[in-house]
Amino acid sequence: MSAIPQPSIDESGILRAALNYTRNTGVRPVNYTFDPPPGVPRNSGEVDAQTVSIHNARQTAGLKLDVSGFELIEHQSSLTQWSSFQDATLTKDVDYPEVIEALKTHTGAEKVILFDHTLRDSTLRPGNNNDLREAVRRVHNDQTLDSAPRRVAKHLPPDEAEWRLRRRFAIINFWRPVSGPVLQTPLALCDARTIAPQDLIPSDLIYKEWTGETYALAYNPRHRWYWYPRQLPTEATLIKIYDSAGPARLSAHTAFDDPSSAPDAPARRSIEIRAIAFW
Repeated sequence: MSAIPQPSIDESGILRAALNYTRNTGVRPVNYTFDPPPGVPRNSGEVDAQTVSIHNARQTAGLKLDVSGFELIEHQSSLTQWSSFQDATLTKDVDYPEVIEALKTHTGAEKVILFDHTLRDSTLRPGNNNDLREAVRRVHNDQTLDSAPRRVAKHLPPDEAEWRLRRRFAIINFWRPVSGPVLQTPLALCDARTIAPQDLIPSDLIYKEWTGETYALAYNPRHRWYWYPRQLPTEATLIKIYDSAGPARLSAHTAFDDPSSAPDAPARRSIEIRAIAFW
């Protein structure tokens, strides 16, 4: 494993921080969403830590879902307490319909379905944390060009999936903090326009019931990174995971350790809701 370079902050206010890429060794990385069998690592693949510049997205014009592959929007959930989001039924009954309407309004999609969500706490480390997950400190994208269409087939009736797959659809992550502002372990977002096909490393993501496919990313100095400082629970980051026909077909993201965070900064608690939008 590479030594992690020490982060620093540029005089202009741009963060200099280490992001964990994956070295392309020709061996397919495998990641488990649960504790694997004894002797099997939870995450494989050689880490390639690189110090990069991360730009303040709040000071950058033109960052849009169909341009850069991510965008910040204002959105207020009717749920405001961490304990409320920990109730999966309440989240699905109250927050899901609001997210669907927000995505329809923002993207112009004719139909939106939500297929799962994840709660994260930045203080957790990989392991069996029940319904909570740790922040993912590895550059990745949640689907691949092959796995994204399988998501449609998995979540729609066969007849509908068949004709939907002939039209444009996109997978979008709806990410926001539940408590905020985010003062620890924010998200870094990679501009879709700077990602090359050779940067993408197909990887297995193993669930107890099935195996999905995601992309790890190899380092490319062309990558341009952004973050939204002090993101609030009333703001949601939309992340383009896959687009079958539109611009910005996919992007990449990772949690990172913000070198400007105070040592006693509160934990980042967040929810990401995964959606498929159809036009």
